[in-house]
Order: sequence, then C-alpha cells, then structure tokens
Amino acid sequence: MSRFQDGWRAAGLLLHITSLPGPFGIGDLGPKAHAMLDFLQKAGVHFWQVLPVNPTAPALGNSPYSAYSAFAGNELLVSPTLMVEEGWITKADADRARQTQPGQPNRDRVDFETTIKLKSALIDLAYSRVGFGLLDREDFSKFAWDNSAWLNDYSFFMTAKADLGGIPWFEWPDGLKYRDDHELGVHGRRLSEAILRVKFGQFLFFSQLNRLKDGAVRRGIKLMGDTAFYVNHDSSDVWANRHLFRLTPDGQTGKMAGVPPDYFSQTGQLWGNPVFDWPANRESGYGWWLSRLRHNLSMFDWIRLDHFRAFCRYWSVAGKAETAKNGDWEMGPGASLFEAAGGGPLNVVAEDLGVITPDVTELRQKFDFPGMRVLHFGFGPDQPLSTHCPYRIEPDNLVYAATHDNNTTRGWYENDIDYKSRQRISDLAGYQVNSSNVAWTLIRLTYLSSGAISVITVPDLLNLGKDGRLNVPGTVGTGNWAWRLSTMDQLTPALAANLAELGALAGRDDLRHPNVLTY
Repeated sequence: MSRFQDGWRAAGLLLHITSLPGPFGIGDLGPKAHAMLDFLQKAGVHFWQVLPVNPTAPALGNSPYSAYSAFAGNELLVSPTLMVEEGWITKADADRARQTQPGQPNRDRVDFETTIKLKSALIDLAYSRVGFGLLDREDFSKFAWDNSAWLNDYSFFMTAKADLGGIPWFEWPDGLKYRDDHELGVHGRRLSEAILRVKFGQFLFFSQLNRLKDGAVRRGIKLMGDTAFYVNHDSSDVWANRHLFRLTPDGQTGKMAGVPPDYFSQTGQLWGNPVFDWPANRESGYGWWLSRLRHNLSMFDWIRLDHFRAFCRYWSVAGKAETAKNGDWEMGPGASLFEAAGGGPLNVVAEDLGVITPDVTELRQKFDFPGMRVLHFGFGPDQPLSTHCPYRIEPDNLVYAATHDNNTTRGWYENDIDYKSRQRISDLAGYQVNSSNVAWTLIRLTYLSSGAISVITVPDLLNLGKDGRLNVPGTVGTGNWAWRLSTMDQLTPALAANLAELGALAGRDDLRHPNVLTY
C-alpha cells in the first residue's frame, strides 16, 4: 500500500529562493528566507518547494536547470547579511553591494549581470581577508573533506574556465580537456589560491543552507528541492565523467536531450544537454547518480526529480539538430537505477507531466514516488477523463494549480484559454469565475482535491497576472527566472490566515502521519 493512500494530507508553497525580496538584487538564504519560514508556519503550510540551487550559466539565461554542477551551490544565493553576522565582512562592505537603499522598495526583477558582479566581488573581498587561513579552520576542513568527491573537480573546473576566458571545457587545451594528470597538477598548483576561493564560496553557501534547514526544522517545515534530469554539456560533471555521457571523441555532444512537440512548443524543446550513456552508467553501478541523489537528499528533506519519464524512455536528437522535432525515443535505466539506491522509500517526487506512458506510471508507483498533477491541464475538452481534473486526481500525487513553467493562473485565464475552458472552471467551482477570483478558485480546488500535497505558487497566492510568470519553457533571454517579490509585506497576515483556514477545511493543517516525512 502506498504511503500516500492512508488519508495523509499537507500543503506547500512554491517560491524559488531567487524570488525572495531583499536589497542585494536577488533573493538569498538570509533573513527573508527565514521570514518565509515564519509565513509558512502561520499559514499552516508544511512544505516549501524551491527550484534547483546549483550555479547557473549566464550564457544560458541563468536557468536553475542549466548549471555548471549538479552538486555545487549557487553563490548568488549567499546572503551578505549573514556574512556580516558570521564575521566575514563588515556592514559597510555589505552596504556597498546593496542595489536598493533602506526605505526604498526592492526591484521586482533580478538584474543578473549587475548582481553577479556585486555578489562575486563581495565574496572575493571576504576571501581576501582569510586566504589560506581557511585551511586552519576545522569547519572548513571538514566541509572540504566531506564534499571532496565533487568539490575538487568543480573548483578546478570553474577556476580553469575563468583562467581561459570562460570558454567551454571541450575547447580547452588537450591536457586539461582530457584531464592529463601532469597538466592538472601544473595548473592546480598555479591556480591554487583561486581554487580555494571557489571552495570558500561553496562553504558559505552550504553553511547558510544548513542554517535555513535548522530554522525549518524548528518550525515544522520540510524543504523540497529540485533535481534537473540532465546536466550542462559545459559542466564539471561532464568534464570529469565523460564516459557517462554520449559524446564524440573530441568531447562534442553526440546526442542531445529535449522533448518532442508538446503543449509548450510546436517544434519541441531542444535543451542541448548531452544524453547519458546508460550502459556505461550501469557498468559503474550508477555511482555518479547515487552520489547525486544522496547529496540532494542531504540538502533537502524531499527532492523533485524533473523529467522523470526519461528514466523509462528519453527523446534523443542528433548533436547538430536545430530543433527537437525529429528524434528517437530511447531506453532509460528503468528500475535498475532506483534498485541500486537500495534501502527504504526515497523522499522523491516524480515530475511525470507531458505525454506519460504506462511504463512511467508503473516505475513511479513501484518505488512509491508521488507524481504531479496540474489543474491548468484539467479544463480542456477532455476534462471528464483528464487526470489533472480535480475530481480525477489520485492520492499519490502532488497537486498544483500551476508550476514555475506555467503562466500564472490569472495570466492563463486572461490570455491562454478559451471561453469553454473558462466555463468549465465556473461549472466545477459552482459560481461565476473571473479574472479577479480564478487564482483563489484553483487554490481552493487544489486544497480540496485528493492529492497528498497541495502546492501553490506565490504569484498565484498574490493573484498576479502574466507579469508574475517565472519561466516560458524553451526560451532564453525573455526575462525568465527574474521575477521576485518586492517586499515580504506582500505576504500579509490576511493571506496567511486565509490559507490556514482553507487548510483546516481541507484537512491539510495537521500532519497526522509524521512517519511519512521521516523516511
């Protein structure tokens, strides 16, 4: 019997850390993140879902799903305020990195270019004051040792990349490109101080993340992270583990990842990531994947596995293709990867959206992973049979009105659906729905559904229109990932009270089966 079939219910909010307010241009792990925990507690919400927190690539639009490492943390999320508290910098240092001054409203969009420069300079300054003295700190030495399996490769990769003007690893000189031991040693010694600086940034990130986790535990909140299925071609993971990916002999992408034409795009989505060489991964006992799962589950209480269907079959496109329209479905690892993980049930959510075949559902249920249902997909002509329609949603699912990839509910209602779909929403709600109340209507329907966990995006909670959308899938450079709160005051006591009242009505306010949360 599924651990989600016995009446256990809870609620969550989805807000990426970058979308928090604050004076430093981007949301971070500091005081506003802890204030978010306070809001969740008052609202009777027990889960906070965020997007991947790995270091993003500016050239790829700073997408959290396009990172330089599947293990490292994003320095942009390091809080200058906490750095002051921890004694790394002075308040005057932090003030020079502010993008808004006290009393001014924070920008509601992230200026990534400016923020990257200011935040990096601040961490550089902190490092300049400690330097190799870091090696004498017991807490840093323990962190570096415990994470050496990925930290050494990542810190060398980022340092060498900067030293070579930012070019991708597959264009590096052969000695570094092919990881010749002698060349690695020569460059490692020459760049040792810069390598330590990268490790310092990671130490700050994970120290502050652990502080947030401790705050969540005290408030009874579970943090849910997100794990992208693929990794960037230009990443420390691919550079250090070429044999696990389908590359050409010179390191170019042999086969690329994506999805065929779907709801979001008529030509599919061409992601450009190299696909995995699954026979090679299987031969290695899935060591890299198991390390990745363990690492992410140490960072968060739960993780969402993005693009779960690729564990069964994945869309493979020729390395030089210009769109994802033409490709082939190829076999993924299936159950063998999760069997290799062993032990009890993993706290994993399977992102099983899109065209899902029976084998995907069978794999998900075999390992007792909840799936995902999204109400935006449940009001089309197929509503009576749609698994995304509120009355069709089964208990072993997380249920969303919208996700980070959707328009906001108000924006969707006003711009993306026809009259008949709007009428279906009104018919199901039992009253006339319009732009001003559609977001709360769908929030209410997610809470009242049978899904184990109801998850609401903060833009929907605020009834924002399309300007509150976080991402348009398959696009780069269109303002994706930039939306953020301008102030925590937007999350009012009245909103918390409304959610708490709805949670009580829907039976989502009391974690009656805490064992579900402690596997």
